[in-house]
Amino acid sequence: MSPTSRAADTLPTALPSFVGRQEDTAEVRRLLGRARLLTLTGVGGVGKTRLALEVAQGARAAFPDGVWLVDLAPVRQASAVAGAVAAALRLPGDGMTPVLDHLVEYLAGRRALILLDNCEHLVDPCAHLAQVLLAAATELRVLVTSRQSLGLPGEHLFTVDPLPVPDQAVELLRERAVAVQPEFAVDATNREAVVRLCRELDGLPLAIELAAAWLRTLTVDQITDRLADRFALLSRGSRTAPPHQRTLRATLDWSYGLCTPAEQALLARLSVFAGEFTLEAAEEVCSGDGIARYEVLYLLDRLVTQSVVVVRRYRARTAYRLLETVRQYGRDRLAESGEEQRAQLQHRDYFLALAEGIAAAWCGPGQQEGLERLRNGHADFLAALDCSDAPQSRLALVAALRYHWCVGGFLGEGRQQLERALRSAPEPSPLRAQALWVAAWVAMLQGDTLAACGRLDEADRLGEEFDDVTVRGHVQGLRATLRFQQGQFDEVLPLLRTALEWHQASDDAFGFVITLYVLGVAETLAGDANADETARRAVCAAETLGDRWILAHALWVQGLQSFLRSDREASAALLRAALEAGQGFDDHTWAAQTLELLAYLAVPENEYERAANLLGSARALRQYVAISPLALAPLLTTHHARCVEHIVEALGPDAFEKALAYGGRLSTPAQAVAFALGSQTPAASPVADANPLTKRERQVSALIAKGLSNRKIAAELVVSPRTVDSHVESIRAKLHFSSRAQVAAWWAAQQAPTS
Repeated sequence: MSPTSRAADTLPTALPSFVGRQEDTAEVRRLLGRARLLTLTGVGGVGKTRLALEVAQGARAAFPDGVWLVDLAPVRQASAVAGAVAAALRLPGDGMTPVLDHLVEYLAGRRALILLDNCEHLVDPCAHLAQVLLAAATELRVLVTSRQSLGLPGEHLFTVDPLPVPDQAVELLRERAVAVQPEFAVDATNREAVVRLCRELDGLPLAIELAAAWLRTLTVDQITDRLADRFALLSRGSRTAPPHQRTLRATLDWSYGLCTPAEQALLARLSVFAGEFTLEAAEEVCSGDGIARYEVLYLLDRLVTQSVVVVRRYRARTAYRLLETVRQYGRDRLAESGEEQRAQLQHRDYFLALAEGIAAAWCGPGQQEGLERLRNGHADFLAALDCSDAPQSRLALVAALRYHWCVGGFLGEGRQQLERALRSAPEPSPLRAQALWVAAWVAMLQGDTLAACGRLDEADRLGEEFDDVTVRGHVQGLRATLRFQQGQFDEVLPLLRTALEWHQASDDAFGFVITLYVLGVAETLAGDANADETARRAVCAAETLGDRWILAHALWVQGLQSFLRSDREASAALLRAALEAGQGFDDHTWAAQTLELLAYLAVPENEYERAANLLGSARALRQYVAISPLALAPLLTTHHARCVEHIVEALGPDAFEKALAYGGRLSTPAQAVAFALGSQTPAASPVADANPLTKRERQVSALIAKGLSNRKIAAELVVSPRTVDSHVESIRAKLHFSSRAQVAAWWAAQQAPTS
């Protein structure tokens, strides 16, 4: 029998059902129709071999001279590659002719497909073989699976990604689970648990199949709860699979073993990153002790090439990340190496320096870029704050993140982290004094006057003890703001003017310009003759510094002044300018105040429904960060009441409540600003279109809205606290929220009548 007639025998005669890769299969077949060399790349366990086999099975008719599978996983010597191909083709050798020459002679003129499977440990010899064979056999096609490309001219690449969660990943789990537990089904009672399991497994087919095998003895929740040690759990594989594919650890051991010692060291060190990371971050955190800074780029590129590190390209930046499974594996290797503590400290020091640099340059034109860097690094900042051996460093970092907490929309998280840092370092120190005034700022924005006053009292004592004029200036300014909120107006102006003097003495640009803004508000509402001049100075100072955040606030003050003078046209123009300046900042307080004034201006124009929408959005913004109504302008409550009265009179109570709830769906500053500027309607809000949460996530949201902690929610639902933690993170990610308060307010808004 000739090799051609036996060609199909080299492919498996029966493959497991193929789930979730139909689009990939079609695209790979299309590419194979025009590419003579096509390489499927991807992380271990993602299903490259399975996809290649599916394509090869369906391509038999297109290759009448044979389709051959060459499994190179067991091949260890470069010199044995050609022999493995010859053996797969069942070509007898004569003992005299070199094997590669024999292959060239046989394949010349034949229309055939060779599938070289698992090439990553033999990239160079596989590249040489493919180059020689393709040059000699013009009708030949070569399909390759490898964690890195062969690097040949004309090679086409197709990256095999993990299965999308929930759809394809859930279907794969269901199908494999039925094989071991025939009565298993995905329904309303377990779907959210199945989705969470698939998400925890990164959508990796190998991991999902290994997990499904445990459904014979464990529930989905039990498997998920045991994933903290996923490599021990997912150790039951198929005896018929290649050794390196039988368990999740074996798959990763295989990838790890293909790396050079330097690549292995970098992979282990990269595991300290909790989220995406940049090249600069990798260079700072992972260099040293055998890896020069300049080497990190090349080693990282090698890990990307080998599909160990995932690259993410955005419009203005490139980031990298490890799949959680790979990260946990790398963390184990890091601990084994004895380098874990050093890597953690370098990670902490890098993110501390990053936060301090952004804070120092805050009053300038790079504010939005700085906030974006803080948002992108959120997971790693939290990881750095967990580095518990240096409480003073934690104090420094939590204070340096003040704009992330107060301007970036992370007030709730900031409050928790500040309280934790202050508890861990109770002894008097300059860093504690700094963290105290930041904690007071956060508490004040949340409307917790009692906590803010307590923090300010201690910060004042420490500021005096350490002769820190910056701290004392902020203490005076925040005290003035609290007095203002409490209606103690006689004390406000003297305190603010003293604060200005402190900030000028310390050359604190942020303290000076924000105090000017607050002084402008206070003077305006007190009817002080200096109000217009102070607001103008604040606008000029912000423009000179390039500080768009304070500019937005200062323009709001001027809009307020025009409103109080009944100059509606000027007020509307200034408020619109404030909104344009403040785009991109997640400042709920400022956005709520601006929408309040715009609502008041809409009533005389008979735009009653729009006014109610604006009031609803302002209310939602305040609720989401738990700030008190009209936090910086209590004297406007009279205007608020009058505005509501006119709207209700015009629309009626039911229509007013409906319009209020409709506006409440504009749940972020970005949505509210876009609506106020006319570029978005509440119906365009992602939250308004659909509830993206699963049934269990909705249950968790309802309990969050009742004020229950994660531990109490776990007891209520009879699940583990870790399960609730994951549900909360999933909820926040789906809704693009940064705090539990936002989830609670969103849930309340969802319960409001909409018709």
